[in-house]
Amino acid sequence: MNDAKPNPADKAAPPQQGPGAPRAKPGAAPSAASLEVVRAFGQVPVRPEHMAEFAALPGADEEPWDVLLSSLGIEEHAALARLAERCGLRFEPDPAAHVSSETFYERIPANVARRHQVAGLSVEDGVMTVAAGQPMQPAVFQALERMAGMPLEVVLAPRAQVGNLINRGYEQRQDLVAEIVEDMPLDDRAIQSAAGSVSQATDLLQLARQTPVIRLVNMILFEALRRRASDIHIHPLDGRLIIRFRIDGMLIDAFSPPPSLGAAISSRLKVMAELDIANRHSPQDGQTTVRVGSRKIDIRISCIPTIFGERIVLRLLDQTQTQLTLDAVGMAAGMQKQFLDLVERPNGMILVTGPTGSGKTTSLYAALGRVDRTSRNVMTIEDPVEYHLDNISQMQVNPKRGVTFAAGLRSLLRQDPDVILVGEIRDAETANLAIQASLTGHLVLATLHTNDAPSAISRLVDIGLEDYLINSSLLAVLAQRLMRRVCAACQGQAVVPAPAARGGGMIRCEKCFGSGYHGRVAVYELMVMTDDLRRLVAQSADAVAIREAALSQGMRAMTEDARDKIAAGLTTEEELRRVLH
Repeated sequence: MNDAKPNPADKAAPPQQGPGAPRAKPGAAPSAASLEVVRAFGQVPVRPEHMAEFAALPGADEEPWDVLLSSLGIEEHAALARLAERCGLRFEPDPAAHVSSETFYERIPANVARRHQVAGLSVEDGVMTVAAGQPMQPAVFQALERMAGMPLEVVLAPRAQVGNLINRGYEQRQDLVAEIVEDMPLDDRAIQSAAGSVSQATDLLQLARQTPVIRLVNMILFEALRRRASDIHIHPLDGRLIIRFRIDGMLIDAFSPPPSLGAAISSRLKVMAELDIANRHSPQDGQTTVRVGSRKIDIRISCIPTIFGERIVLRLLDQTQTQLTLDAVGMAAGMQKQFLDLVERPNGMILVTGPTGSGKTTSLYAALGRVDRTSRNVMTIEDPVEYHLDNISQMQVNPKRGVTFAAGLRSLLRQDPDVILVGEIRDAETANLAIQASLTGHLVLATLHTNDAPSAISRLVDIGLEDYLINSSLLAVLAQRLMRRVCAACQGQAVVPAPAARGGGMIRCEKCFGSGYHGRVAVYELMVMTDDLRRLVAQSADAVAIREAALSQGMRAMTEDARDKIAAGLTTEEELRRVLH
């Protein structure tokens, strides 16, 4: 333990313990050492006669704290709270582990943690904080310090809570894949049994210790959420199975379980999404909702058949995610002012463009967050609903029930809206309805898939809109991309200095998992429609001519915005070449 915070509970260890230690006879007079131990316990109701007989009790050597509680007949919470107060330690009735606790589960073997009831909570400033359900074990804490390579700070916690932390911590690690596989009989009967119960909203924390297939799927979901993955790819290949996570826009290999597990994982996920387990020869799409503590996660599942088995992609949407601001996503102050002025207009259409996964919806919701939603009726139609905002009405696209973007938008127009957000303009009918809504006194915000801002006009023409309709309604086009943000903890180096207790050197950065990046920052270009641009649109000018005119009138290209963010240390030249090459 940390020398600055010694554990006075160590003084409470019964004297003369060990296999060869002499046993006290029941009813013997208390020794001076027993009286000293009683004084060390303070408020814990230990009497000298208890200590005189303690060494003779069964299990006193292996589990002294449990034996002591049993012999005294006192409740664990009360005893731990009193002992913590006496020793100057923290008592946590319901401890919670932080992300940095991963170090504990990497360096401390699972059998050691379970045997001695110690779980990792966090690592800060080179000190590892652990929760202990067995406080009377100084030699164990010293051994853990050697294994961890850093001092320990001990927090007392109930044994049940410590056990939950231990199970959860090791089940979030990759090593659990092998543990589950070894215990799993890989036959059709076991797979069908594992996939036997249909669940609509599953609490992963409650399912963590159930059947091996369920535990394996839960562990994959746990790990993906812990590492901030937006997608999970389950990819069967010739003779192997790869599970990949998309983190900050990049795919990384996470696990490689045996290929025979592919059918089991597929069956479990299909049950969760209420898909047809027997159908392995045609594409299927579904969704489910799981809970991780207080977090509600919406999962979109897509299955397609391949020559080596079913390929499954899961999109993870955290519905409790904190809403972002334009500052948080990286929009410069000058562009923010210009963009928000457009959002405050009473009517017209604003488009946000970019490829899939470029943060278009996030930018629109950040703008909606600045709209006065008490005096203006704000309504959205999306697929899927990714964010929740107060005082707005959100509609989910459901083609199976006839709720398409076009049908939903037509219905929204009968609800007296002031501001309408259209998740995506995909066809001529949706585009025409959005244009008509903007011309009849509504502000319409929508997304479109194009590479840059000027190309949005060409795309609208290709869809089938007339030039004069575009000129009459379009206010501006915002194009964007997402670039990985340099990790603030390691400054992009992917490693950080090791604690002095380990003799110096460098270790992998725990925040970015050694990638050098953590989170993403957006780069933008905003093309505001001017009279000159409208004349070019009326003349059916191509995207190149429109772009040249927009740049000559003050539009800053995305590459310029990206170089500003590189100069500010937010991202790197490598990301610029990767994203905007």
